[in-house]
Amino acid sequence: MERILVIGGARALGAAVARRAARDGYDVIVGARDLTAADALAGEIGATAVQVDLQDESTLAAAAHRLRDGVDHIVTTGSAPHDVRAVDLDRDRLLAAFTAKVVGPMLVAKHFAPILRPTGSMVLFSGVVGWRPGPGSLVKGVTNGAVEFAARHLAADLAPVRVNALSPGVVDSGAWDRLGDKKTALLGRSAEATFVKRHGESEDVVEAVMWLLRAGFVSGETIHIEGGARHRSS
Repeated sequence: MERILVIGGARALGAAVARRAARDGYDVIVGARDLTAADALAGEIGATAVQVDLQDESTLAAAAHRLRDGVDHIVTTGSAPHDVRAVDLDRDRLLAAFTAKVVGPMLVAKHFAPILRPTGSMVLFSGVVGWRPGPGSLVKGVTNGAVEFAARHLAADLAPVRVNALSPGVVDSGAWDRLGDKKTALLGRSAEATFVKRHGESEDVVEAVMWLLRAGFVSGETIHIEGGARHRSS
């Protein structure tokens, strides 16, 4: 049985990936900053929980030590949004955003490379904003864009372990529920901005993740799952 660590696996897309991987017969490790939430999901799906905080390297080292008998795949979905204009940037939140998307996954590679099985993989998460610049999306855009290069260079550095990135568009993963009544309008606008005239669903992304776990001849790539949104003019 292959073992998969899902970082950010206690909520939203991470939880969807963890649930699907458990159904597909993987030995799932739910990694999250909130160990209580990770434990709850792990109990529900028959997985194991471990604390993984991309902002705290010591948790990465501890998790790798705990899983030292080997890991096949790592999926990291962490993010720390800082959606402001340049004049309103906060340095600490800027660094946290880069750590969640870029620095953290690189440190995951540092600690897990010795125990990642050579036929395994890492899947990083980018996002369509990296290819659609706009006011207020500076940090999200730059960090998501940087993920593409992180995947490419980690693929070379960790070979034969495969490293790829997924770049979703707007997906109804539960992350937008905080918007209340405004969520419907957001999803509607996002659907109109695609070629396929619909917003994304969690399963769209989960299917791509599961494919990448098995795609033994794909490495260093960024797979776009956004219905062509990045190709549409604003």
